[in-house]
Amino acid sequence: MTRTILIAGTASHVGKSTVAAGLCRHLADRGVAVAPYKAQNMSNNARVVVRPNEDGHEWGEIGVSQFVQARAARTTPTTDLNPVLLKPRGDGESQLVVQGEPREHFSAGTYYEDHWERAREAAEESYRRLAADHEVVIAEGAGSIAEINLHDRDLANVETARFADADVVVLVDIERGGAFASLYGTLELLPDDLRERVVGAVITKFRGDPTLLEPGIDEIESRTGVPILGVVPYDDPGLPEEDSVALPATDERAREGADDGVPADRSVTIAVPRLPRISNATDLEALAAVPGVRVDYVPVADDVLARGRDPLADADAVVLPGTKNTVDDLLTLREAGFGDALEGFDGPVVGLCGGYQMLGERVTNAALEGTGERDVVEGLGLLPVETSFEGEKRLERTTVAVDGTGPIAGASGTASGYEIHAGRTRALAEVATPLEPESAARGDVLGTYLHGLFDNRNVREAFLEVVYRRAGRTRPGASTSAASPYDRAAALVGEHVDLTALGGPFEI
Repeated sequence: MTRTILIAGTASHVGKSTVAAGLCRHLADRGVAVAPYKAQNMSNNARVVVRPNEDGHEWGEIGVSQFVQARAARTTPTTDLNPVLLKPRGDGESQLVVQGEPREHFSAGTYYEDHWERAREAAEESYRRLAADHEVVIAEGAGSIAEINLHDRDLANVETARFADADVVVLVDIERGGAFASLYGTLELLPDDLRERVVGAVITKFRGDPTLLEPGIDEIESRTGVPILGVVPYDDPGLPEEDSVALPATDERAREGADDGVPADRSVTIAVPRLPRISNATDLEALAAVPGVRVDYVPVADDVLARGRDPLADADAVVLPGTKNTVDDLLTLREAGFGDALEGFDGPVVGLCGGYQMLGERVTNAALEGTGERDVVEGLGLLPVETSFEGEKRLERTTVAVDGTGPIAGASGTASGYEIHAGRTRALAEVATPLEPESAARGDVLGTYLHGLFDNRNVREAFLEVVYRRAGRTRPGASTSAASPYDRAAALVGEHVDLTALGGPFEI
């Protein structure tokens, strides 16, 4: 019989994804057939995976956290890992994706009134398939398991616990303050049948001497009868972020990779406009992980740029990321004056997916993508290409031949990744196609639909060589760190959580 553990939380961002990934790798290392699962996710960071169906395998999309957890579990990711995905597009609407298949855009009210029951059926169906093929399912909850206004429609927490007959582990983030009160209140607000399923709690993100918590742990265990299974120290194993909520707000500036100890004269800065509807921001994480590379998320709000400072003054390269709404984010960039700053920028520029579409001369059939009614929207004009939106979304994993030029000059071989977009782009004049047909390069500018581009070492290294050379700086030596993010997550959980208390396969 399959054992299911639901990793729930007292709030969002308490470490559920990290703990779930750590448990997946911990069990996989012990020969246990384990699969991750999240019934309903809300994220614009998606991955393209196989979609099981009666006619064979097609492509579908899931949230990035379950893709990452599948790699930790050493299992093939499929759409069953995240059967319901909501992709926000702004104005209170999200695109509904069921078992990897994109549906229409709905408001929250419409989704819960008209589509939630079917979503629940799909979630249970996917879970049953996973359970039939695995000894353990590590299910990740969403937000707080104690949202009493949602208990009758909480698919990721309440419904999963019930149809999966899951044991529940509750995580609480002590860095926020009030951890014991938060945990106590969460347990008190749970439906009676879920309260009986709670087998333990874990305190996460602790800094300092854990013995200082012992009086509080003793008291909370006495009051609730729920054992504290461990205290996990504050640490980032380096797993990709689940969504752009982890990025700075649109009027704030923040850097990733800025604390690696590499001096400024051997570092480069890659500017990334912090689009209001940014998606697949994990495309930048492979760059931010390189010593000496600063990924600088630049605000694009008009009142920020209007202060007179060039937002690209400190940049050595620019990457325009993906977006859930190309047209509206393009209009935001143009109205904010970012297009003028980009036109005057003298350095490598790369556009990924929606960013590629923005770099072109124009977007047609714009009303299919944006929230307005205009048919044509002028692009940033850095590439002689035109994008036309269509109703059908393209989803596929792909490997392309690389013929490096421009920002990736010198790259060769192949590059693997995934495509997830609705528009089709064609060249209006002669361009190089360094990443096969739907890419375009001219001078220092490159556009491509290939998500995961910089995860390919050959492309990443070529790009950074170009950036360093154009900046007139020398790259530092390669990192000596050998541990994978999955192994680090497993060690974090295995060393600080009493897994044997969970019994069964955790005692191996």
